[in-house]
Amino acid sequence: MREVNNFINGEYCKGQKDEWIESINPATEEVFARVVNSTQEDALTAIKSAKEAYKTWSKTTPNERASILEKMAQLIEERLDDLALIESQDNGKPLSVAKAVDIPRAAQNLRFFSQAISQYSQEAQSMMGAINYTLREPLGVVTCISPWNLPLYLFTWKIAPALAAGNCVVGKPSEVTPVTASILGEIANEAGLPKGVLNIIHGEGHRIGDSLVTSRDIKAVSFTGSTATGKKINELAAPYFKKVSLEMGGKNATIVFDDCDYDKALSTAARAAYSNQGQICLCGSRILVHEKIYDRFKADLVEKIKRLNVGDPLKANTHQGSLVSKLHFEKVRNCIEIAKSEGGTILTGGHRVGDKGFFIAPTLIEGLDQNCVTNKQEIFGPVATIQSFSTEEEANDKANDTNYGLSASVWTNDISKAHRMSNSLNNGIVWINTWMLRDLRTPFGGMKESGMGREGGFHALNFFTETKNVCIQY
Repeated sequence: MREVNNFINGEYCKGQKDEWIESINPATEEVFARVVNSTQEDALTAIKSAKEAYKTWSKTTPNERASILEKMAQLIEERLDDLALIESQDNGKPLSVAKAVDIPRAAQNLRFFSQAISQYSQEAQSMMGAINYTLREPLGVVTCISPWNLPLYLFTWKIAPALAAGNCVVGKPSEVTPVTASILGEIANEAGLPKGVLNIIHGEGHRIGDSLVTSRDIKAVSFTGSTATGKKINELAAPYFKKVSLEMGGKNATIVFDDCDYDKALSTAARAAYSNQGQICLCGSRILVHEKIYDRFKADLVEKIKRLNVGDPLKANTHQGSLVSKLHFEKVRNCIEIAKSEGGTILTGGHRVGDKGFFIAPTLIEGLDQNCVTNKQEIFGPVATIQSFSTEEEANDKANDTNYGLSASVWTNDISKAHRMSNSLNNGIVWINTWMLRDLRTPFGGMKESGMGREGGFHALNFFTETKNVCIQY
């Protein structure tokens, strides 16, 4: 059994209390690792280590920082097979997905920001008899809190820009899927990252979260996770006027017009709804289809969903692995029962697959209106609803009728319609005739209860730096 310890000041160490969390392989229901359950004292030790390291790390050049981040990216790529297997066992996702998406993207995140920092220019403005120049300086010690659905992928998405900008990091991966994030400590040491620059602390959020947010030595908090937890972090940080970036939930619409590329829209709607077992904040869990093609599209989508193989994540032909934990498995099953009680018709799925592991068949539900719980609350599992619409205005109204505002996907070959929909949808990201096509330079984030702030490219570097203007009179 693996033992996952904290990584503080360049060394792995146990918590100050001998308390542990069992990490379960959700596909087998067997204990995969035991994870240290840290205390506030452990968190403060990690913060102290980062604060001391900042004295020298903040004085390194962008090129020096970039070189280390590039080396970390290379080391992740060299360990692709090992890291992908661990990610699959820890999370339940298909090994093929971890190998093709999660681990390569983790390396890409580090490499991207190693390059971006060298292009991060500062401004100067001349005036009569004087010149102004603007500095972007690192903040100091920052907290990066990442979720369980894309463990190493989203952990590196946060720490890479923070380190590139010259900050020191206390990272807190989800206690549900902590193993690959923990291994990043080994990779950081091998790449030559100075001790204390990156600290990784494990445990339940309610035990250590207050210190990671409210400590006066923490200058910013970057969080990805549930809306409920994001609200709590924002409340804790507000009295201290800290910078906070929150990337939270989504209840995203896939909007299919009758003038779309039908085959591409069909295949992508299925992929958008059920990728990573529906455990992606960007998943299109509300499928809205024009009435002219609704019956055909529904029938074809059901057939496509039925062909998705659900089972052993380590098999090459598996499309859908297990949900991440028993707790989440029971939550999703309860959501399906709620949909039934609201009058929803299960077109396909809706049941457990097998008698071991937390597998649920990809589920499509018809017959629910906009006001039901199923179409309002994020389920975060392999569950989608399908509805028809008759006009562009109706599609827009249904898509916007949610407290979330992360993303939407619009399918039409009418460029004017595409522009109108993009303008009227209340989402931070709108895809036209595609889904999950990402350029790491672009802003990532949502509106309403989907979040606050933007990640990606210079937006992330701006968040992890402070602006200072200097005015010199001739």
